[in-house]
Amino acid sequence: QVQLVESGGGSVQAGGSLRLSCAASGYTSGSLCTGWFRQAPGKQREGVARIYTRSRETYYPDSVKGRFTISQDNAKNTVYLQMNNLKPEDTAMYYCAAAFDGSRCLSLDFNYWGQGTQVPVSS
Repeated sequence: QVQLVESGGGSVQAGGSLRLSCAASGYTSGSLCTGWFRQAPGKQREGVARIYTRSRETYYPDSVKGRFTISQDNAKNTVYLQMNNLKPEDTAMYYCAAAFDGSRCLSLDFNYWGQGTQVPVSS
């Protein structure tokens, strides 16, 4: 059973940084891709980063490009999201997710999810 556990969230002031971690377990071979998503109250869920496990190719939307960095440590089965220069509009619940299917990776339609970690950013 695939399990994803996020950690590292917490309150931060605008301009600050946080690093989120996502520890994965329950599968013998790596996922095809892992991503980070966020959802603020009253807003749609937004994909903020994606990394392909083998190629390490990454994707970021314009809203976070240049400020967020996704990385992975395959030995630890852990994916990270380094968030710099945080803004109040980054306030959201952040989720880690994984997919084993190419079309799901490409469309950000992931099917394995963690429970989320809250990131409030104050101005």
